[in-house]
Amino acid sequence: MQLLETDRLLLRPFTEDDAEGLYAYASHPEVGPPAGWKPHESVEESLRVIREIFQPADSLAVIRKSDGRLIGSAGFVDRHRTELGTPSEEIGYSLARDCWGQGLIPEAVEAIMRHAFTALGYQALWAAYYDGNRKSKRVMQKCGMTYRLSRVEAVDQLNETRLAHYFAITRREWEGK
Repeated sequence: MQLLETDRLLLRPFTEDDAEGLYAYASHPEVGPPAGWKPHESVEESLRVIREIFQPADSLAVIRKSDGRLIGSAGFVDRHRTELGTPSEEIGYSLARDCWGQGLIPEAVEAIMRHAFTALGYQALWAAYYDGNRKSKRVMQKCGMTYRLSRVEAVDQLNETRLAHYFAITRREWEGK
């Protein structure tokens, strides 16, 4: 995915140089577990995540313009559902704990949605949150996504199962916002 910009954020592809910044927020115990992943234990683990997960899936580094700090990730997770038309993609995101409640991730997701619908030709965009993760649900609602389905899923990194709630928005719904 290309570089995207909002009023407060710069969204760009991850590079290996982002490993320390990713570790700085992904090691916090409140960031990963609600989303189904364990806190990062080292900069090396963060580098592996960049190489094996973020880069192949088109997830973007979320950079705060005011200070140039890497504060999160947002982008595609390489999961495609067909119920609302194709092409479709699932959006995932994470944010540094000290940045919660400032509207930064909805701002990033809106930029990704705009790019996906206008430049990439997507017909639907999906997102999911695990039961109890009200902050993630709120991001989806702020971005105009609506509830579509729930299902129990394995959360491999945490060796458990959880109830996942899927929200989505179609291109037509987005155009009517």
